[in-house]
Amino acid sequence: MNMMVPPPSHSSLYYCFQILLALVLFSLQMLTHQLEASSSKVEVLPGFEGPLPFQLETGYVGLGETDDDMQVFYYFIKSENDPKKDPLMLWLTGGPGCSSFSGLVFQIGPVEFEIKEYNGSVPSLVLRPQSWTKLCSIIFVDLPLGTGFSYAKNLTAHRSDWKLVHHTHQFLRKWLIDHPEFLSNEFYFGADSYSGIPVPAIVQEISNGNEEGLQPSINLQGYLLGNPITTRREKNDQIPYAHGMGLISDELYKSLQKNCKEEYIDVDSRNELCLRDLEYFDECLSGINHFYILDSYCESDSPLWRRSLTHELKKSSSSHLTDTVPELSCRIYSSYLGRKWINNERVRKALHIREGTIGKWVRCYKTDFEYEISDSVEFHANLSKKGYRSLIYSGDHDILVPFMSTQAWIRALNYSIVDDWRLWFANGQVGGYTRTYSNRMTFATVKGSGHMAPEYTPEQCFSMFTKWISNLPL
Repeated sequence: MNMMVPPPSHSSLYYCFQILLALVLFSLQMLTHQLEASSSKVEVLPGFEGPLPFQLETGYVGLGETDDDMQVFYYFIKSENDPKKDPLMLWLTGGPGCSSFSGLVFQIGPVEFEIKEYNGSVPSLVLRPQSWTKLCSIIFVDLPLGTGFSYAKNLTAHRSDWKLVHHTHQFLRKWLIDHPEFLSNEFYFGADSYSGIPVPAIVQEISNGNEEGLQPSINLQGYLLGNPITTRREKNDQIPYAHGMGLISDELYKSLQKNCKEEYIDVDSRNELCLRDLEYFDECLSGINHFYILDSYCESDSPLWRRSLTHELKKSSSSHLTDTVPELSCRIYSSYLGRKWINNERVRKALHIREGTIGKWVRCYKTDFEYEISDSVEFHANLSKKGYRSLIYSGDHDILVPFMSTQAWIRALNYSIVDDWRLWFANGQVGGYTRTYSNRMTFATVKGSGHMAPEYTPEQCFSMFTKWISNLPL
């Protein structure tokens, strides 16, 4: 018997359409959430033997109005001690535009590369005994955009000092929304090198946001900076530093002082005597590693004098990005291994990198960055008034940002000394010298160390950090 099936009514069609639309909208919302903030646990890493003995998470935080407008990549490692109670720190590497992967594997993270000749396989990772994650949870973030695995539709529009400040602040609050279990932890900001310019401004913006009632509230306690560019006038202290370290003669130093009038940055092109002295100065330092004057000189550590400090760091960092194979004895061989490791497809899958977002990974993205903050002293002064703790440390064999330059701007803040110049110790030996001021700022030299101090002297820096983060005197 044939039965006639009545056509669907308008109401039933409308109902089906509504259900279909709701399903589509729900799917889009889920996709948007995944793009805006996605995180994944990483339990094994190619090149590391066995499961990771620490908790690693990688992920993205979206900052733009649309899903793929601005995506910030991060590595997060929980404290190996007590992540529920230990401090939380965000680490920003210098550059500007160098991935915080640098801080993770070359300075303060729980793994480092085993230095052995590259044979085409995945480079080996080993544990770093002096990892700062032994007593602190750390977020290593790839900012500014275009750095590391972070990406954006229009990179040039998002790359400047102030954009970096705003993006980092926005990233942190969004990250904490997705990780509410860390809202009550004490929060510190850590950075080095060029990040001495934007980070005090970032900390001030976080503080202002808290005062304005922005949510979530961040339990901000302070910040630490290593060999930080601060005034952009550090070049003027490099020549007296070189003289004090016995790298130039008394006669050349006196001639430089006389002919250049102690101004070595903005030199009058008609001042032939000063330019002549500076050329001789270049020759004297042509075989010196400027990041760490005690280290071996390698071809990639080319002299970059008589330029702005920013230009020096920019070109010097970029020189480490080429495919030239450095000598195995060169410290930068670890950077070479790092590039080989992180560009490996197995590694990218393990880190949960989104396919098609980044081609060849480079440690430092140097293009089209706009320098807007002339110096960061005013931000230090503002943060001092608010009572935040700070640790400013200087590897005393760094000629790019000499410790005497850092001492000068700290002294200019004009705070009284509460713990005067004295030795501090690491494992029973002198780790350096320190002084603490009434604004809760501690200055410390790291004896025999360079520009990225934890890379050169991990034991000393671990001891220094352990005491400071635990609110103990160095």
